[in-house]
Amino acid sequence: MRLWVLLNKLYSEEHWASSLPKIFTYAQLRDRLFSPTHSRSDKLSASQVVNSCQDLSCICHKSLQDWVFHTDTYLSKSEWQQAVVQLTGISTTDLEQQLQQYPFATVHRSIREDLKYLTQQGWLVAHSQGQYSCRPFQELPTPPTAISPAPNFAQLSVPQTWELLRVLESISFVQPNLEVVVRDLWEQVTDIATPSHKLKTEPQQRIFIHLDYILSDEMQDRVDTHQEQIEQLWHRPPGGVVQFEYWLASEERKVNVTVYPVCLHYLRRAKYLSAYGIDPQGKIDWHNYRLDRIASPHLQVLAWGDPSVPKPLKELWRTGQLPQPEEVKQHLDTAWGFNFYLKRELLILRFPPAFARWYVDDTVRHPTFQPVDYEQLPKLIATSVLSPVEQKQLLEIIKQRDKNDRYYQAWIRTGDINVLMRLRDWRPNGEVIAPLSVRHRLKEEAIQELSNYQI
Repeated sequence: MRLWVLLNKLYSEEHWASSLPKIFTYAQLRDRLFSPTHSRSDKLSASQVVNSCQDLSCICHKSLQDWVFHTDTYLSKSEWQQAVVQLTGISTTDLEQQLQQYPFATVHRSIREDLKYLTQQGWLVAHSQGQYSCRPFQELPTPPTAISPAPNFAQLSVPQTWELLRVLESISFVQPNLEVVVRDLWEQVTDIATPSHKLKTEPQQRIFIHLDYILSDEMQDRVDTHQEQIEQLWHRPPGGVVQFEYWLASEERKVNVTVYPVCLHYLRRAKYLSAYGIDPQGKIDWHNYRLDRIASPHLQVLAWGDPSVPKPLKELWRTGQLPQPEEVKQHLDTAWGFNFYLKRELLILRFPPAFARWYVDDTVRHPTFQPVDYEQLPKLIATSVLSPVEQKQLLEIIKQRDKNDRYYQAWIRTGDINVLMRLRDWRPNGEVIAPLSVRHRLKEEAIQELSNYQI
């Protein structure tokens, strides 16, 4: 129904195709679709979006029946129902209840997916950064005569289905394609024609998932475009290499990179691409790229025969030895830290017993993160720290510490920002003993922090 409404808005009597910009974004279409009181946020659930909209004339408050039997359609309700019953086998009672659903009582990302679906069907033309344009009338496709079946969740109980739906809604920003599943699940969970999903009212939500995603709607569209382009490359063997301009925040400059994309991650409020190739320092190596820091409006895809593809990558491709996601996972398991290509060093932490009991013990940080006895520390340092000078300094620190405190060990990627942020979170209760480079850095940060509070 939403697809039908969108096509009518764009190409029928209202003919938005002529009044929208030639190349438009979802935000521009959204502002015409919905009332000014309708929330523009991507962080609300479907029910929150609808409940926050006070304008009863907004399309989110229009039922399926309102759309089908609008005065302009000239449809007889009884004749239409009879035809649908004959075509589908659905009972009249069930059909009547289906008509009470609200097609636009959904999240914005679902409608973004509608635009992508219309593009796949040939009704729209996709441009970079989530932009679209309408087709001339003579180029419009013939409407499809059949649709693919929706995923079947019939084996789930009603409570399980609602739980799954809400979880998927909470994490769908990580994988935009999940919106299609969410939409199908919404249709099935409210499909009272299915006995196992018969539901009179939506159960009250008691469990909420809060994941930080700090990007604006426009930046989310741009990131989703990059993600979709990478996924399409993976789906077209033999794949290829991508080239783009990347913003190095720490150095405040742009660099050109040419890499083979291996896998995507969501971590601590952002999406990352793990890739192998010409990194920001101009070397052939691994690097993690934040998708929102890709400065190019779109990725340039290079075929393997392109002269711009680095020779080492071509050789890996020719010999069937291109890096795989399993390799990334193995590196991540070896040491704590997302930037798995950084130096690996031993971490030793000290905590007061009371703090460790409530905030550290029985928590899972990394496979290598585990408690260690005070008496074992000298041997651990002797076998795991290569520098004799550093060994001596660490042993001196250990001698001055209370053996009744709690000690932990792990292998970390030195300089990984995510590990550093966790160590900062433990301050001032957690003391980093090793490695000395991290210990000195945290000490300097603590001194700087203290100076901010001097009167």
